[in-house]
Amino acid sequence: MANKTQPSFKLLLSHPAHFCALGFGAGLAKKAPGTFGTLIGMPLFLLIAGLGFYNQLAIIFALFLVGIYFCDKTGVALGVSDHGGIVWDEIVAIMLVLTVTPYHWLWWLVAFVLFRLFDIWKPAPIRQCDARIKGGFGVMLDDLLAAIYAMISLKVLLWLSTQI
Repeated sequence: MANKTQPSFKLLLSHPAHFCALGFGAGLAKKAPGTFGTLIGMPLFLLIAGLGFYNQLAIIFALFLVGIYFCDKTGVALGVSDHGGIVWDEIVAIMLVLTVTPYHWLWWLVAFVLFRLFDIWKPAPIRQCDARIKGGFGVMLDDLLAAIYAMISLKVLLWLSTQI
């Protein structure tokens, strides 16, 4: 399958890498698959929420590394390196953002909005990385950078909230 194609249920089930890269099916959404992928990452974070911060980071780092393979393999199958249906990058990135987010629905909503904003907007150097670095690593990297922007913004908002 070297040509550009819309991900299908058949592709989703054809290989474990595709199943993961397509966010267990979230990436099949016709509209806003990245948003659906981000939503999948939030309850997945709950599986590691009770672990210490460094254990969370180690797990997320491992998910990032395997994500390079998942996203690369699925991008090749779809004929597009960073196809919108590939959402493993959003899943892992929102999990990273949640490591520094207070466990309260309002802060989780803020984290979600900030991450989606930076992932869509792609301020420098995210846009440049997205344009120059291809393959699975490029797919994962631009969302990692968006997560870092979201984390910094979240920390500023948390600090501001204590100043009022």
